[in-house]
Amino acid sequence: MYLKIKRLIDIILSLLGLIILLPVFLALIIAIKLDSRGPVLFKQKRVGLNKVHFYILKFRTMEINTPKDTPTHLLKDPDQYITRMGKFLRKTSLDELPQIWNILVGEMSIIGPRPALWNQYDLIEERDKYDSNGVPPGLTGWAQINGRDELPIEEKAKLDGEYTEKISFWMDAKCFFGTVVSVLKSDGVVEGGTGTKKENSISKGQES
Repeated sequence: MYLKIKRLIDIILSLLGLIILLPVFLALIIAIKLDSRGPVLFKQKRVGLNKVHFYILKFRTMEINTPKDTPTHLLKDPDQYITRMGKFLRKTSLDELPQIWNILVGEMSIIGPRPALWNQYDLIEERDKYDSNGVPPGLTGWAQINGRDELPIEEKAKLDGEYTEKISFWMDAKCFFGTVVSVLKSDGVVEGGTGTKKENSISKGQES
């Protein structure tokens, strides 16, 4: 029952988000075009609900010659590929804003497990253990406010499993407001690593 309510909330909030954030979208589009050569948006194949593939949207933060379908942490010297504007977008998580469209069309939810890359077989397999591939992937989720991408695969999947088991309005609200705090504090944003949770050392590997 809640999943139907959740979908309605997603539609309403994503529509409001697109309208309210239109000036921000326009400003970022201009800044990206002025900063580097290439398209404004970046598309990448991800794993959606019930392991159906879809293309996630982001503002491009890397040069157009970056190897495709490779997580940032697997690139040799990822900083060489990240644009000046990209560093800002990734630090502030503004690169994720185009996913509001993915939410509106039903490919994602505001809250849920972050969609795995199509070739992240280890993460997909771990999530199968917790039935987490059976809930809509999210813009943010329980794992993101409890360690983000510095978490080992097993721990990340376990947190996704906790979310799947406890999915509710209150769980989503906790994830939403926890994400706001994390973004304001820039938690979890250091390039070039994942699965190595250390004190004062957090990493992000989203685009490649």
